[in-house]
Amino acid sequence: MIRLLAFCLTLVAFAASAEVFTYTDAQGNRVYTDQPRGDAKRIQLTTSNRMPAASAGKTSPAVKNPMPEPTPFRYDMLRVLIPEPDATIRSSAGELIVSVTSEPGLQPGHRYRLLLDGQATGEPGPSPVFPLSNIDRGSHNLSVEILDGQGRTVERTANQPFHMQRISLAQKRQVKPCAKDDYGVRPECPLKDKPPEPKNPFLRFF
Repeated sequence: MIRLLAFCLTLVAFAASAEVFTYTDAQGNRVYTDQPRGDAKRIQLTTSNRMPAASAGKTSPAVKNPMPEPTPFRYDMLRVLIPEPDATIRSSAGELIVSVTSEPGLQPGHRYRLLLDGQATGEPGPSPVFPLSNIDRGSHNLSVEILDGQGRTVERTANQPFHMQRISLAQKRQVKPCAKDDYGVRPECPLKDKPPEPKNPFLRFF
């Protein structure tokens, strides 16, 4: 058993050598050496099946899975409630109250912005009601959009037309003539246009 173990250890020691030889000495012992001699026999060694160690400097970096981008929030519905499409608005001052709605309701951090003929009517905000004034006579388009916290458009409606009819003061006086007590009260009845009151003929001698 001891000789077998010594044989195995000797083979391991000579594994890195190109050749291994064996012979029997004068005492009858089996001897292994890497030095050839006349009565020595060459031993065939099997090829090592060891894998080369991976270089520490060539380790592949761990592949990180990219974080999926969050899905943007989507509204089921967004529209202009008032005025209705193709509505005709009559206002001498060109005034209009616009109301919008969304489903679901406005989310935290989101804001409404109203556009008149493609131009923002003011700063975006959480209120769904927009008072407008001094709108020119004629046809116009309204649309509303929802912005997120970074100012990006989340939703936007198509253009919705309406028609503004601004009645002049002269037209209003024609529809409803100015009475005595209307002067200085109704905008179309200024005091300067109030006719003079007739004088009492009995007071002309005083």
